[in-house]
Order: sequence, then structure tokens, then C-alpha cells
Amino acid sequence: MELSYTYFAFSATFNAFVSTFLGFLILFKDKKNKINASLALFSFGVALWSFAYILWPIAKTKELTLLSFQLLHVPACFVSIFYLHFVVNWLGQYEKKKIMILFGYAASLFFACLTFSRFFIAGMVPKFAMRFWAVPGVLYHYYLLMFFGLMLYASYLLIREYLISEGEKKKQIALVLVGIVLSFFGGSTNYFLWYKINIPPYGNILASSFVIFTVYAIVRYNLLNIKLIATEGVLLIMNTLFIFRSIISSGLYETIANTLILVGSLVLSFILISSVKREIRRREEMAKLAKSLEEANLKLQELDRQKTEFLSIASHQLRTPLSIIKGYIELIEDGAYGKPTVKIKETLDDMDESNERLVKLVDEFLDITRIEQGRTKCNFEEKDIKEIVESVVSELRPKAEPKGLKVSIEYKTNDTKLTVDEEKIRHVAFNFVDNAIKYTERGAINVSAEELNDGIAVRVKDHGIGFDKVDEANFFQKFYRGENVKGTNVTGTGLGICVCKKFIENHGGMVWAHSEGIGKGSEFGFWIPRKIPDLPPKS
Repeated sequence: MELSYTYFAFSATFNAFVSTFLGFLILFKDKKNKINASLALFSFGVALWSFAYILWPIAKTKELTLLSFQLLHVPACFVSIFYLHFVVNWLGQYEKKKIMILFGYAASLFFACLTFSRFFIAGMVPKFAMRFWAVPGVLYHYYLLMFFGLMLYASYLLIREYLISEGEKKKQIALVLVGIVLSFFGGSTNYFLWYKINIPPYGNILASSFVIFTVYAIVRYNLLNIKLIATEGVLLIMNTLFIFRSIISSGLYETIANTLILVGSLVLSFILISSVKREIRRREEMAKLAKSLEEANLKLQELDRQKTEFLSIASHQLRTPLSIIKGYIELIEDGAYGKPTVKIKETLDDMDESNERLVKLVDEFLDITRIEQGRTKCNFEEKDIKEIVESVVSELRPKAEPKGLKVSIEYKTNDTKLTVDEEKIRHVAFNFVDNAIKYTERGAINVSAEELNDGIAVRVKDHGIGFDKVDEANFFQKFYRGENVKGTNVTGTGLGICVCKKFIENHGGMVWAHSEGIGKGSEFGFWIPRKIPDLPPKS
């Protein structure tokens, strides 16, 4: 049995020094941090209990054993409330649980004040293989109810938070829970003998598991960020040992060798601590930068939303007068206000052309605002891409003829039927072919459809002005206009092909733009899968 007593003394010593060391590491990190302070308080509570616990295995008399039991129960009365206090601080629930915390401290203080009375420990008697063990007083049973009640309630709060948490917070809570389960199991082995159950406290060495696992969660998942102080603590212990070894050196050579080892250790310690400080500083800077970027991104999103709403309102307000102007132009041309002269008709044609350009501009604004607000709906039906392409080319061919441009169509697949929104695909094809005609002065334009990756790719190739890699990378952004066209088509908005990209993405497809360089022509194309994914409209 003496070996068992040695083990009990060793387990208490282990718990005492581990809890003390880790408690100071946590406390010195940031004394003003409530989470740090409450966790350090719990660690010191376990440490004080463990230091007092060392006494009873080495006590030989009934009186000394009783004193050790009384002393160890003073901090033991506070351990469970310290644990709950840490949990509610960590989870940010202190204000909600403030009354319970105060009640817990009051109850703990009440029992701590009575640990030296017979109401708490009635006496000491030989029990099973133990020299002496305590007999519980009437208050001891209520103390255990309080102790386990607070511990279980704090664990319940952690489990509930674990179930709704994600990422690193979930991993932190999991480690803390593992630690408290081990501590709960180990510490519970101290109470069987009180109730005449022959199970000695062999699990007591696990009592500091909560502190160990919690601090591991701190270092591993940056719960309280004490990496630097932990490094400094380990190096301090190591260098203290080297200093002690140098002092007790027995000869000149041994003294020189130990001094050199100490100097080397101090230099390496300085380098290591500096490295850890730099890492922490960089991490803090990155965290600040990430927060700043997140705030800036939220502001940009809000500005973009406000801009979209403004464009939507402004576009709707512009659409009405433009429609009225178009109606009046048609009435004047039809002679509703008298027969117009040739000169008036020419002027009206110019007005109508300018009005149509404005209508197209407003429609582009409306398209992009509807897409960004999620109000664009797709009506999918099985359609023949061949018919859509031929309809677009037929409509735009008269626009190409004055330039002497030849517009050809080529099909490299026999099955050109797809499930699409015909209006939107026609819009995209029209835009690509129209731009090819607009920016090509001579040569030819080829429109092709081919089978590609279980879908159909439509390509529009021209011999026009082309573009460089910068334009290629940015063409499909809102309001972007290529450097190569800014002087040739001043009425463009940079919204047309952006809208096309959104329409194709709503079909689960993709768009592209490619050119060999300035003056070497270009290719604009889109691909649509045969099976449209179940996707919401993209914005």
C-alpha cells in the first residue's frame, strides 16, 4: 500500500506544478482579459487543492490526515464555480449568467468556511486499505450536489455551444470538453471511499487534464494567443537549469563547457523569442488587415447595392419619356400633325436613331440592375440554336453589307437543340455578331456552332481591330471598355457583354474573348451545356 501512497503524492505534485505553471502563463499573457483571468483562477484553484492534497498520503496520524482533508477542501469548494465562471466568460454569456455566478461564489464561500467543522467532515477512520479516510458530515452531501451541479451545468453550456459552432471554435470547445471529461472522471475517484465504496483515487492524476487540454487549445487554435509567453516560460526554465549547472561545476573545464552551453542557449533563446514575436506581430497585422478588408468590402457591397438601385430607378424614369418621344416621332412621320417635308423626315430619322440608341442604353442598365437584384428569370424551353443564330445573322446582315463584310455560318454538329431561354441566348448572339460588324472594317465574320464537352459552343470570329491581353482579362466586367475601342465607338457603356456573361452563367455555361493582338481580329464565344444545372439566377 505504501507504493499506492507514493503514487497519490506524485499525482498531486504533478497536478500542482502543472496547474501552477500553466496558470501563470495564462495570467501573464493579459491580466486585464476576463477570459484569461478566469481560466488562471481555475488553474490556481486546482493547484492549491493539489498542493494540500500532497499532505494526506504522507500523513501518518489521524490528526494530520484530517488537517490535510480540511485544507484541500477549501480550494476544492471554489473549483466548480471557477470552471463555470471561465465558461460563461469564454462564451460571452457572463451578463446573462451573472446572478448564477454570484450565487455560486456565495455557496462556495459558505462551504469553504465550514470545512473545519464537524458538519463538513465528521471524523477520520481507517477505511479498507487506507490508514485513515474522512467520514462525511451532513453538509458534505450538499457540497457535492453544488460541486457536481455547477460542473455539469458549465459542461452543458459548452456542449450546446459546440453543437452550433463551426471551424476553430468547434475544435477549441471539443478539446476543452475532452479535458473536463478526463478531469471529471479522475477527480471523481476521490469520492468513492467517502461512501464506503472500495475504489481508491487512482484517477486523481487526471485532475489537471482540463487545464492541460484547455491550454493546448490555446496554443493549437489560438484561443487566448499565449504562444509567446509559453515559449518564454520554457526557455526560462531551460536557461535556469543551465545557470544552476554552471554554478555547481566541479572543475575549470566543466565550468567553461557549461558556460559555453549557457551562452549558446541564451543566444538561441533570444533568436527564438524574436522569431515568435515577429510571427505574432505579422499574424496580428494580417488579422487587422483582414478586418479592414472585410469592412471595406462590406462598404463597397453597400455602395454597389445603392448604385444598382439608383440605376434601376433612373433607368425606369428615363424609359418612359423615351417611349413617349418615339411615339411622337412616329405620329409626326405618319402625318398626324400635317404632312412632313423631306427635310423634316430626315431630321425625324436622325432623332429616331438617337432615341433608339438611348433606349438601348437604358435597356442595358435595366438588364444589369435586374440581374444584380436577382429579378431576372429564365424560361427554359427546348430550342434550336441553329434557328436562333440564323435569325440573328439574317437581321444583322444588312448592317454588314455597306462595309462589304461577308457573314457566314458554319455548323460542326447535327444536333443543335438545347434547353435554353431563347430571348436571352438571342440577346447574347446578337450582341457578339453586332460587335463583330461594328469593329470590323474589312474581311469576313464567321459564326460557328460545334459540339464541346457535352454542350454546344458558339463562336463569332472576325478580322477586326482585335485587342491585347489586358482587355481579354477585363472585357466581361461591368462598365469596362477596351482600350482599342474607346476612340471608335464613344456611345458604348461597357455593359453589353457583361450582361451577356450573366445570361450565359444563368444557363450554367461560360463566355470567353480571345485575340492574337491589336489588328489581328478576335473571337467571342459562349458555351451552354446540354443539361442545364439547377442554378439560381446569378448576380
